[in-house]
Amino acid sequence: MNTESSVSSIKSLCVYCGSNPGRQPVYATAARALAQALVRRNIRLVYGGASVGIMGVVADAVLQLGGEAVGVIPEALLRKEVAHHHLTELHVTKSMHERKMRMAELSDGFIALPGGIGTLEEIFEVWTWAQLGFHHKPCGLLNVAGYYDALAAFLDHTMTEQFVKPPHRSMLLVESDPEALVEKFFQYQPPVVTKWVEKDAEC
Repeated sequence: MNTESSVSSIKSLCVYCGSNPGRQPVYATAARALAQALVRRNIRLVYGGASVGIMGVVADAVLQLGGEAVGVIPEALLRKEVAHHHLTELHVTKSMHERKMRMAELSDGFIALPGGIGTLEEIFEVWTWAQLGFHHKPCGLLNVAGYYDALAAFLDHTMTEQFVKPPHRSMLLVESDPEALVEKFFQYQPPVVTKWVEKDAEC
């Protein structure tokens, strides 16, 4: 598996987010702000292909602003997640694994908006791939209204307890402002560090 690309030229960003709208309107507001940040820089959106929840909000906003939105959705979720049929492109895959791989291949970086278990699983997987050196693309959390505060604190705890190395922790960028997060992606330089330590492999 190799999804490596040049960070200096970010043309497409993958956005992971919920198929539900969440409790607070601020989540949809942040999704629209992120859409503006992407379109302003002529960055194509790659996302899960749904027309509902925060997923639908960010895709609709990108399209309304004249940007490109590419969806990737597995056959099993075409109806459940209500596929968006007005996208620039819609890729239908045979499995969730194929979906995630296709999204990674199409993207030069990965952002997680507020979302549920699926969103967390997706951002953690691509962050793990970065840690293992399978790619050198930036990964980040858009921390809307403190949504990821507790998670960021826990991740700091995993570093303090020496299950995660500081350079690996620093790979996951955290910002509350979409413009600031996208700017960090353009400035991102992957740390030069190996996953494995002498005589003792971390899990």
